[in-house]
Amino acid sequence: MDRTVKKGSKAPQKRRAKSPPDRSSDQSSKLRLRIEAAIRRIPHGKVSTYGAVARAAGLPRAARQVAQVLHRGFGLPWQRVLGAGGEIKLRGDSAIEQRLRLDAEGVRFRGRKVDMKQCEFKFARVNSAKKR
Repeated sequence: MDRTVKKGSKAPQKRRAKSPPDRSSDQSSKLRLRIEAAIRRIPHGKVSTYGAVARAAGLPRAARQVAQVLHRGFGLPWQRVLGAGGEIKLRGDSAIEQRLRLDAEGVRFRGRKVDMKQCEFKFARVNSAKKR
Protein backbone atom coordinates (compact mmCIF):
# COMPACT_ATOMS: atom_id res chain seq x y z
CA MET A 1 0.00 0.00 0.00
CA ASP A 2 1.39 3.38 -1.04
CA ARG A 3 1.41 5.99 1.69
CA THR A 4 1.61 9.61 0.77
CA VAL A 5 1.68 12.64 2.97
CA LYS A 6 -0.39 15.60 1.98
CA LYS A 7 1.42 18.89 1.65
CA GLY A 8 1.07 21.06 4.70
CA SER A 9 0.23 18.23 7.06
CA LYS A 10 2.78 17.38 9.67
CA ALA A 11 3.00 14.22 11.61
CA PRO A 12 2.84 14.75 15.37
CA GLN A 13 6.33 14.91 16.87
CA LYS A 14 7.25 13.45 20.20
CA ARG A 15 8.59 15.88 22.73
CA ARG A 16 12.03 15.08 23.97
CA ALA A 17 12.65 15.25 27.65
CA LYS A 18 15.44 17.62 28.56
CA SER A 19 18.48 15.66 29.54
CA PRO A 20 20.18 16.62 32.77
CA PRO A 21 23.54 18.35 32.43
CA ASP A 22 26.35 15.92 31.79
CA ARG A 23 27.96 15.68 35.20
CA SER A 24 30.78 13.39 34.10
CA SER A 25 32.17 15.89 31.59
CA ASP A 26 31.68 18.71 34.10
CA GLN A 27 33.55 16.68 36.71
CA SER A 28 36.36 15.75 34.31
CA SER A 29 36.86 19.37 33.26
CA LYS A 30 37.15 20.37 36.93
CA LEU A 31 39.76 17.66 37.47
CA ARG A 32 41.64 18.77 34.36
CA LEU A 33 41.70 22.36 35.61
CA ARG A 34 43.03 21.25 39.00
CA ILE A 35 45.80 19.26 37.34
CA GLU A 36 46.70 22.16 35.02
CA ALA A 37 46.85 24.54 37.99
CA ALA A 38 49.22 22.18 39.82
CA ILE A 39 51.48 21.91 36.75
CA ARG A 40 51.60 25.70 36.40
CA ARG A 41 52.81 26.02 40.02
CA ILE A 42 56.10 24.28 39.17
CA PRO A 43 58.60 27.14 38.92
CA HIS A 44 61.23 27.70 36.25
CA GLY A 45 64.29 25.51 36.92
CA LYS A 46 62.39 22.98 39.03
CA VAL A 47 60.70 19.67 38.16
CA SER A 48 58.10 17.35 39.64
CA THR A 49 56.76 13.87 38.99
CA TYR A 50 53.43 12.78 37.53
CA GLY A 51 52.44 11.34 40.91
CA ALA A 52 53.39 14.46 42.87
CA VAL A 53 51.36 16.64 40.48
CA ALA A 54 48.37 14.33 40.94
CA ARG A 55 48.68 14.53 44.74
CA ALA A 56 49.02 18.33 44.57
CA ALA A 57 45.79 18.44 42.56
CA GLY A 58 44.11 16.41 45.29
CA LEU A 59 43.98 13.27 43.14
CA PRO A 60 46.26 10.63 44.62
CA ARG A 61 46.89 7.67 42.30
CA ALA A 62 45.95 9.74 39.22
CA ALA A 63 49.38 9.98 37.57
CA ARG A 64 47.98 8.68 34.27
CA GLN A 65 45.42 11.47 34.18
CA VAL A 66 48.28 13.95 34.60
CA ALA A 67 49.92 12.44 31.51
CA GLN A 68 46.63 12.73 29.59
CA VAL A 69 46.23 16.39 30.56
CA LEU A 70 49.80 17.11 29.46
CA HIS A 71 49.20 15.32 26.18
CA ARG A 72 46.03 17.31 25.43
CA GLY A 73 46.94 20.58 27.13
CA PHE A 74 48.24 23.72 25.50
CA GLY A 75 50.65 26.23 26.99
CA LEU A 76 51.62 24.07 29.95
CA PRO A 77 55.25 23.75 31.09
CA TRP A 78 55.16 20.04 30.16
CA GLN A 79 58.93 19.66 30.26
CA ARG A 80 58.91 20.08 34.06
CA VAL A 81 56.93 16.87 34.70
CA LEU A 82 58.92 13.65 34.88
CA GLY A 83 58.55 10.05 35.83
CA ALA A 84 59.36 8.74 39.29
CA GLY A 85 63.00 9.21 40.22
CA GLY A 86 63.49 12.02 37.69
CA GLU A 87 63.33 9.90 34.54
CA ILE A 88 62.22 11.37 31.23
CA LYS A 89 59.39 9.08 30.16
CA LEU A 90 58.97 10.44 26.66
CA ARG A 91 60.71 8.72 23.77
CA GLY A 92 62.40 9.84 20.58
CA ASP A 93 62.52 13.50 19.57
CA SER A 94 60.15 14.47 22.37
CA ALA A 95 62.59 13.14 24.97
CA ILE A 96 65.44 15.07 23.37
CA GLU A 97 63.36 18.24 23.32
CA GLN A 98 62.40 17.79 26.97
CA ARG A 99 66.04 17.33 27.96
CA LEU A 100 67.10 20.43 26.00
CA ARG A 101 64.32 22.55 27.51
CA LEU A 102 65.26 21.44 31.03
CA ASP A 103 68.95 22.11 30.33
CA ALA A 104 68.00 25.62 29.18
CA GLU A 105 66.15 26.18 32.47
CA GLY A 106 69.23 25.15 34.46
CA VAL A 107 67.95 21.77 35.63
CA ARG A 108 70.86 19.48 36.53
CA PHE A 109 71.10 15.89 35.39
CA ARG A 110 72.90 12.90 36.86
CA GLY A 111 73.38 10.69 33.85
CA ARG A 112 69.99 10.22 32.17
CA LYS A 113 67.94 11.33 35.17
CA VAL A 114 67.31 14.71 36.76
CA ASP A 115 69.06 15.36 40.08
CA MET A 116 65.84 15.29 42.11
CA LYS A 117 67.55 16.22 45.39
CA GLN A 118 68.53 19.55 43.92
CA CYS A 119 65.78 20.27 41.37
CA GLU A 120 62.56 18.72 42.67
CA PHE A 121 59.74 21.13 43.49
CA LYS A 122 57.92 20.22 46.69
CA PHE A 123 54.25 21.13 46.60
CA ALA A 124 52.60 22.42 49.76
CA ARG A 125 50.67 19.72 51.62
CA VAL A 126 47.05 19.28 50.57
CA ASN A 127 44.54 18.50 53.29
CA SER A 128 42.85 15.29 52.11
CA ALA A 129 39.85 15.69 54.45
CA LYS A 130 37.36 17.99 52.75
CA LYS A 131 35.33 20.32 54.93
CA ARG A 132 31.61 20.58 54.22
